[in-house]
Amino acid sequence: MGGMRIGVMGTGTVGQVLGSALAQLGHEVMMGARDGKNPKALEWAEKTGKGSKTGTFAEAARFGKLIVLATLGTATENAVKLAGAENLAGKAVLDATNPLLYPEHGLPKLAFGFDDSLGERVQRLAPQASVVKCFNTVGNARMAQPKYAAGKPDMFICGNDEDAKRSVAQVCDSLGWGVVDLGGIECSRLLEPMALVWIYHGIRTRSWKHAFKLLQG
Repeated sequence: MGGMRIGVMGTGTVGQVLGSALAQLGHEVMMGARDGKNPKALEWAEKTGKGSKTGTFAEAARFGKLIVLATLGTATENAVKLAGAENLAGKAVLDATNPLLYPEHGLPKLAFGFDDSLGERVQRLAPQASVVKCFNTVGNARMAQPKYAAGKPDMFICGNDEDAKRSVAQVCDSLGWGVVDLGGIECSRLLEPMALVWIYHGIRTRSWKHAFKLLQG
């Protein structure tokens, strides 16, 4: 896919890994945060180079033709509000977030589920955007160009707009992933718990190098 303008919302490791990988592929990337002079974003831009930029959530949302939503799960809805639904309108929003809670004792859990999901909440907050849940079922260390002896792993995605899903699938392909499309954005109710499968396996095995692959018979 040709170079395009991508807005990354979130300065954590997921946003930095995806932002850097996409910049390496020739895309123009702006990393957005609450504060347009966020130190982590500025450090990322200096390290990444290649025309990478920083700004606020709203500036990144306006800048990108494609938006990567990589905020902390519990902060995601507020970040989308700060970005402004009008700045996300007409754009594909790759939603890599999970609504995770980390209790003082016990394993991580979801803040909500079964009859709702964070993917759906993002879509409701930005009704004219095309939200595609993606990259929420693997750790950041394997998000870009993962290498496995068994072959290319699969990224499970979902969303309501077919064109947006094709664009996101192209991003996945360029980053070394196969794609499995589950359907509409309500399938985030499946993918967000699927992230816990990935997390629990990592906790149990003390290894974080795994990824999912769908085998077809």
